[in-house]
Amino acid sequence: MFSSNDIKGLVSAIEKDCEDTLLPPEGGLEAIGQPVIPFVLIRGTRGYLERITHQINGTYTNGWYDACAVMIRRLIETLIIESFENNNIAQNIKNSTGDFFYLSDLISKTLNETAWNLSRNARQALPKLKDIGDKSAHSRRFNAVRNDIDKINADIRVVVQELVYLAGLK
Repeated sequence: MFSSNDIKGLVSAIEKDCEDTLLPPEGGLEAIGQPVIPFVLIRGTRGYLERITHQINGTYTNGWYDACAVMIRRLIETLIIESFENNNIAQNIKNSTGDFFYLSDLISKTLNETAWNLSRNARQALPKLKDIGDKSAHSRRFNAVRNDIDKINADIRVVVQELVYLAGLK
């Protein structure tokens, strides 16, 4: 016969085993496939950029398109900051208290920066990428669908690749 303490201990051990075997690893999983961003664009840059890219591709694969759009927005914002830092002009994108500007201002500063020359395609793409990310992050009644991501996929690739190079990461 088992005591109530034995049963509680057994249940606790089973719960712990389930957590360890059924939950994804603490640091997350790598995406299966590369439907949005080819991993070759980010591989070997920075670990946090690789994780964001896995999250973008993974959320798309799972049909979580709002999450995908928000992560795209985050990657673009991060790469813009990396680009300014790499060119030693990060002060151009900070306010008086030293905080980085919001994405709209980051994009304006990026488009007007004379330290580099963005391609026409990247210039046209940046506002589109911000728009879908903003809608997914801030609009109460907007839910992104697969086509929203699909129609900006070429723009994502162009902007990510250009910003990776401007950031000196490749």
